[in-house]
Amino acid sequence: MPSTSIRVSPLDAHQRAFDLLVRRPVPIAFDGRGIPGCPPRLMALDELKAFLLNRDTAPQVRDTVWRELVVRARRDGAGWGIGAIGIALPGLRKRAGNIARGFHGEVEDIDAEMLKTFWEQLLERVDADQRRVLGRMLDSAERAGLKIRYADVTTDPLDSEPAGPRTPLQPWDHPDFVLARAVAIGVIDADDANIIAETRLEGVTVQVAAARRGIQGQLASHWRDQAEKRLINAIRKGELAHVRLRPRPARLIRRTTLMTWSGE
Repeated sequence: MPSTSIRVSPLDAHQRAFDLLVRRPVPIAFDGRGIPGCPPRLMALDELKAFLLNRDTAPQVRDTVWRELVVRARRDGAGWGIGAIGIALPGLRKRAGNIARGFHGEVEDIDAEMLKTFWEQLLERVDADQRRVLGRMLDSAERAGLKIRYADVTTDPLDSEPAGPRTPLQPWDHPDFVLARAVAIGVIDADDANIIAETRLEGVTVQVAAARRGIQGQLASHWRDQAEKRLINAIRKGELAHVRLRPRPARLIRRTTLMTWSGE
């Protein structure tokens, strides 16, 4: 009888590891004492996860807890790393799902690359002294997932094109495509593209865009300004001129690449 191979999402596998971690006889506990706004007691990581996902938990408290989780993952071993990623899984799943919508390749590849990148950020790269620790790790994971999604983006001539000089793509064509190209090659990230699309193309105020992300309007404005500077610089240098995406409806590109905040 032939065997059947079932591919398991890396995110699902990590969820199982997290479930085992919090149910073992002596689960890892997070000490909330000394952190203003955090329950002043020892909490198992699944309890901590529920606390951080609660809408009533202040963003500043979440950020303080995540700084401590990064420190513990780096200092106290793999169990804390597994626990931290388990807590972050809802955010990873949401972003991975948005990226994979309409994708005809192996979605497990997107999940695996996002998980790998998040792990690297957690253990080595993210600066835990800066604000928005979790958000920045998720942003990096999202960029990694987008690179898999748009792995067919190329700056080389397509096989179907004749040899010889090739006319660059117009960098001033539909704004959705310009933003999608910029995200695909890492000039800006998806959150930058979201803010630009919302505030420049859809008439959303900076304050509303900021509120959707739980940040101050001044910070959102700063992110947008810096992203637009990078985008303009890339266009002027011709970095987007030969970036090609597989033909997809503009609406689909926006939904899968830009609308990561919507939760659809």
